[in-house]
Amino acid sequence: MSHLSTAQCAGQVIVAGFGADGPSPDLCGLARSGQLGGFILFRRNLRSLAEVAEQNALLRSLAPDEPPLWIAVDQEGGRVARLEPPFVKLPPARVLGAIDDLTLTRDAARVVGDQLALLGFNLDFAPVLDVDTNPANPVIGDRSYASDASSVIRHAEAFAEGLSQAEVASCGKHYPGHGDTLLDSHLALPSLPHALERLERVELAPFAALSGKLPSIMTAHVVFQSIDAARPATLSPEVLRLLRAQLRFNGVIFSDDLEMKAVSETYGVAQAACLAIEAGCDQVLICEHEEHTLSAHSALIERAERDPVFAQRLSEAAERGRRMRVHYQPRPIAHLSNAELTRRLSESSYPLEQRIEAARAERPVL
Repeated sequence: MSHLSTAQCAGQVIVAGFGADGPSPDLCGLARSGQLGGFILFRRNLRSLAEVAEQNALLRSLAPDEPPLWIAVDQEGGRVARLEPPFVKLPPARVLGAIDDLTLTRDAARVVGDQLALLGFNLDFAPVLDVDTNPANPVIGDRSYASDASSVIRHAEAFAEGLSQAEVASCGKHYPGHGDTLLDSHLALPSLPHALERLERVELAPFAALSGKLPSIMTAHVVFQSIDAARPATLSPEVLRLLRAQLRFNGVIFSDDLEMKAVSETYGVAQAACLAIEAGCDQVLICEHEEHTLSAHSALIERAERDPVFAQRLSEAAERGRRMRVHYQPRPIAHLSNAELTRRLSESSYPLEQRIEAARAERPVL
């Protein structure tokens, strides 16, 4: 990474969100100068299909000579689906897990991936690897494929395979497991008291089984008391060392959104970005406020300039992210009318949605 400046390394580890009016000149400037890893889009950024494709083409053009920027989205299905019909409408993961047809789960992800690629996306923050063992969990619930680890493993692997067939990167979340929490980490910091033996048997099992089959994994803002009672997983060297050393994961580690209150209220976004990279994350998500992206970028630069060990860790993180981006080269964006994009998406959505409905009809409980 000697050809990259400290400022470029600091930016390459950041995936940034932006407001409804589009990215500011400052954020675009970071991308143009090789000081940004990519963008994550939310419903506030997504209008008509043609506008989405046009916007993504513009974002990608900001860094044409670099490895392609991440143009990322959370498109799991169910209640976590940023793109709405005529984009394919998937049921919650729980429904696919209950139908228990791996071919259907794989085909569903392939359609999602093909449609994302058509619009210019190259990263989907899915599938969920959390095992839903707590009915009172306010944030996971039916986003999980099942309440047992083996079913989660089979369907998460199938979903990731479908995305890969469409040449869209997948990201398993939320390591080491968010399925048994009582708090939503968007609002507060959850903590789990389970012994390591229980974690290995339930929460960690999907991440262990799929560690060589996923290109990336996202961390959870959850304290796992038996591993590190002081820090959430995103900021914990011990928790992330377990992922690398014991689970043998060699891919890219994304943080969850550092603006979530579980992290930001205690550490602030800029400090959290430094702590996440130091702990072992390779890419940090800052999903909404551009001022937080800019302050985190400055903080990463400052820390690297005074700490050679951190500078090396930052360089390694940036390189790992760049290698993954090179591997997931996005398809060219077709400049089509909104009517033509609607037609194409509808043609691929309808047969799959009909298959899912037919499978659900055979299991009235669904």
